[in-house]
Amino acid sequence: MATVADIKSALENVKYPGFAKSIIEFGFVKDVQVDGSACSILLDITSSAKEVEEQLRKEISAVLSDLVENVTINIKKPQEPKQHSNSVSGKNIAPHIKNFVMVSSGKGGVGKSTTTVNLAVAAAMQGKKVGILDADIYGPNIPRMMGLQGKEVEVIGNKAKPFNAYGVDVMSMGSLMQEGQALIWRGAMIMKAIEQLLRDILWEELDILFIDMPPGTGDAQLTLAQSVPVTCGVNVTTPQHVALDDSRRSLDMFSKLHIPIGGIIENMSGFICPKCGEESDIFGMGTCEALAEQYNTQVLGNLPIEPAIREGGDAGKPVVYFQPESESAKRYMKATQKLIEYINEVSDKVENASIQPTTPPGVSACSTAGAAKSSNHSHGGGCGCH
Repeated sequence: MATVADIKSALENVKYPGFAKSIIEFGFVKDVQVDGSACSILLDITSSAKEVEEQLRKEISAVLSDLVENVTINIKKPQEPKQHSNSVSGKNIAPHIKNFVMVSSGKGGVGKSTTTVNLAVAAAMQGKKVGILDADIYGPNIPRMMGLQGKEVEVIGNKAKPFNAYGVDVMSMGSLMQEGQALIWRGAMIMKAIEQLLRDILWEELDILFIDMPPGTGDAQLTLAQSVPVTCGVNVTTPQHVALDDSRRSLDMFSKLHIPIGGIIENMSGFICPKCGEESDIFGMGTCEALAEQYNTQVLGNLPIEPAIREGGDAGKPVVYFQPESESAKRYMKATQKLIEYINEVSDKVENASIQPTTPPGVSACSTAGAAKSSNHSHGGGCGCH
């Protein structure tokens, strides 16, 4: 007849999902009782995710099958987080994540990924449980910027485990494909990829998931907004008026998708000389104020051109973490504080019911097929982007 010690010894072989330690090592096994050929086990775990509970029940039953005939497993876990979107207010395929922040830009090359990395690390440094999803299909730079380039993704079951760097959980398209590989994807493939990055990654219960989007306004942005209730959007731009014209399109997209605008980050806002520390206005500065007023939002920060930002990005050492006394790091920290305050204001109000798709699953809303199926009076042109 099995003893309590036998049961606990067997349970040392049950790893907590997503970790290398067992449920015994974590101290999640709170009570074991044996009655003849039956036993009961009480677990107290930290995750409310249904799949975690299911995996534990399955593995515990398997390791005890040769010791006892009947196993009763009682699991205590946190209350499942309130799902912002439901059958009335829309769709949410990742309800265990409290807030989603879409970091977007009207054009490439304005420092969107750098902004995402430093805002996320700054939020983690301020005590938030944070993740980064690098959904920039065409230019996934987050692995390099977070010092994760070349690292292999760990697969648990049929899901991928995020990396962790500087207190931030990270997953990127760049870590899931061959380095340097060019992606030539049409709308439906992009939509599928975005959904899988949310659904098939073992994200923990996060306070904020920062999502680095591809530049522009297209299928990726629409799919994300339809899949989860985006808490707010952050627009990244530079001071030149050419860049601001593109930013208006990005901000207009937020408005049309009913995504609250958390603010604007103005990159390349002045230049700080690495020798004398003097700040010079070379590309313009403060031109985003009028744009922010137009869209009833705020300028989160004016980030200068400072060599430390570039050096940190190339070396996988975010400036906000490795050079906290630099002017750029101070401005990132302040911008993050303002963003967190805004998230706290709007978090319980977000929903995405009004933008749920009317096209069949996997069909781009702007494809010819999607247009034909969603309109009885179509004359066979889609939206013209085919």
